[in-house]
Amino acid sequence: MTITEFSPKQRFVMKWWNMRDYGKRDAIICDGAVRSGKTLSMSLGFLFWAGKCFDGCAFAMCGKTITSLRRNVVTPLLPMLSEYGFAVSERVSGNYFDITLLGRTNRVYLFGGRDESSAALIQGMTLAGVFFDEVALMPRSFVEQALARCSVSGSKMWFNCNPDNPSHWFYNEWIKKLRAKNALYLHFSMDDNPSLSDSVRRRYERMYSGTFYDRFILGKWTASRGVVYPMFSGEKHVFSEDIDCERYIISCDYGTVNPSSFGLWGLHDGVWHRLREYYYDSRREGISRTDEEHYAALEELAGEKTIEKVIVDPSAASFIECIRRHGRFPVVKADNDVISGIRIVSSALKQNRLRFHSSCRDILREFTLYSWNEKAGTDAPVKENDHAMDDMRYFAADIFGKHDSGGFIAMSVAR
Repeated sequence: MTITEFSPKQRFVMKWWNMRDYGKRDAIICDGAVRSGKTLSMSLGFLFWAGKCFDGCAFAMCGKTITSLRRNVVTPLLPMLSEYGFAVSERVSGNYFDITLLGRTNRVYLFGGRDESSAALIQGMTLAGVFFDEVALMPRSFVEQALARCSVSGSKMWFNCNPDNPSHWFYNEWIKKLRAKNALYLHFSMDDNPSLSDSVRRRYERMYSGTFYDRFILGKWTASRGVVYPMFSGEKHVFSEDIDCERYIISCDYGTVNPSSFGLWGLHDGVWHRLREYYYDSRREGISRTDEEHYAALEELAGEKTIEKVIVDPSAASFIECIRRHGRFPVVKADNDVISGIRIVSSALKQNRLRFHSSCRDILREFTLYSWNEKAGTDAPVKENDHAMDDMRYFAADIFGKHDSGGFIAMSVAR
């Protein structure tokens, strides 16, 4: 892959460490819009700096998971390094690669910062520098443990992220304290990525609305407020006719005291339709139902259709076992990352990839009531009127999540 064009901001990110006015800074922070080219230019700059300034040292590149770090950063990056004079030797099983430039060899370790326990993985190392891809997605304990490892003279810290809630610890501890941290800050927009055409830029603008538009397109650290899905429209997203579908899936949010909500989804003409639903509120009905009674409702919802799989709230262990014991439906545990799931649903609604039958009254009711908790100080919906919302989120994360646009970086390539 040949890089033919970088924007001025991208070139600056790659060379700031070698500039008289900026080279003494301890850190660089790049935030802003998706597809703005910050990841590529920053990762290249990080390795240029490491290769030219150190010999025989260890470095760390960190992502939310090692899998996402490889996909978003390492895999597209390593083939490009040879074009800039690097020799690269990768050890996939060891999660590291060695880079050699001008006779100097350094090792770069890969780490995932998924949760609080991840801090132990990096503890005890001595590093000359660390690079964080999407630092706002990582727990503070992991980031601070990695920073504490940077004890080699001349070490620097490199951060990139899309904005989050303005109460986020990284925004308050780093971006608002740039002078105290001796850090350099650059804000990116899509205009800073010369590889994006106007049509692609408009496509990304169509993908988001509300809070996610402010963050991913405008690059703002914005508090979530109002209804969670302002892009939902009865005119666009609700249908009443009968349709034939080629695939069927059921999603379940299971409750004992809280309501249980199951949705039957069918794929027709590239769009997933919620055809029917089961919604049982034990408080409203005055009596609880057993796992077997909920399973009987699941059978009734499926009818004679061939169900590809049933996606279930991962905390509903007894109900998952009940479904498995009956042996009719394949069952999978849902991804219960709330904010990621909400973003995936938002994108699917924005792109008209989800529709809802007019008979699905409870999910249509919850769309009008499901709101952000403005008092939480962080991104969190109010834990009310959310059971059909949750089963929809499980479905969307399973079906659309693997293909979500957040999994790839945008690069400047020959055109």
